[in-house]
Amino acid sequence: MNLNLVSTSPLTMRRRVAPAFGLFFLSPLVAEFLLGNISISSIAAPLFFAPMYGGGAILIREITRRFHRGWPTMILLGLAYGVIEEGLITQSLFNPSYAGQELLSSTYIPALGMGAWWTLFVLTLHTVWSTSVPIALMESLVPDQRTRPWLGKIGLTVVGLLFIFGSAINFFGTYVQGFFLSTAPQLIGTLVAIIVLIVVAFAIHQSSLSITRGIAPSPRLVGIVSLVASSLFMVSNHLLHSWLTVCVCIALFTIMIIICTRWSRSEGWGESHLVALAGGALLTYAWNGFLQYPVIGAKGTVDLIGNGVFALIAIILLFLALYRVRRSN
Repeated sequence: MNLNLVSTSPLTMRRRVAPAFGLFFLSPLVAEFLLGNISISSIAAPLFFAPMYGGGAILIREITRRFHRGWPTMILLGLAYGVIEEGLITQSLFNPSYAGQELLSSTYIPALGMGAWWTLFVLTLHTVWSTSVPIALMESLVPDQRTRPWLGKIGLTVVGLLFIFGSAINFFGTYVQGFFLSTAPQLIGTLVAIIVLIVVAFAIHQSSLSITRGIAPSPRLVGIVSLVASSLFMVSNHLLHSWLTVCVCIALFTIMIIICTRWSRSEGWGESHLVALAGGALLTYAWNGFLQYPVIGAKGTVDLIGNGVFALIAIILLFLALYRVRRSN
């Protein structure tokens, strides 16, 4: 199955734009509400976060599909987005007291002015949950539009401007909390990292990857492995912020990259497997929300009710995506 084929049948503008509109709000809902960072009492918060989160996810998805690239490009662009947000916008990668917490202290690298644990943790959140999972779900909900661009030039320009606006708002909102600014070498290093990630993302051609021997596992097994691996990632970061956690995370990354690369090149790998992969990670955020202490909004019972609501929405979206994909096949 070639995952890079682009459909060419005509669509109405409403049908074409609708999934982009959905992704615009799905990304912040997963990234902040399902995670548990924001309570349901602050349900209007997506209007504040959507231009940055949703705009970023749409740009990643649209650029990838316009250049007829696949998921390796999408994932690397998601990582680049994470570096942009945490290195340039909020600058949490370098701020020793970001959000009133000492996130860099436990695994601090003096030469870089960064914390190894926080860098791995927060960039993984953005790469997997802020961008890749919402994109995979939304594409699966519209399988006939999965690999074609959703927006024209005007729409893409509008989203780009919204992303810039949202990023500026979040930058100033973060800056006034502590008036922290990274050093010039840190900002230059961040820009270099972003450029390198983007270059590598477009240097990869998924179509050039050869099919390996063997049959792809069932989507159910893929989903279970995804759930277990992403749960281990979250649990390890809940329990301990140390170099041991860093080693565990690196080991999980290595294992999952090897496994997913091999599986995706096996005979029979398809869209159901991608949904299962995203679904396992989505369910991890669903259970994590009940343990996460909200940074914004009401705590206690109201927050727990909200966690249940968002988890239910996530499960419904996941089953709907699986249904749509299986029906299209």
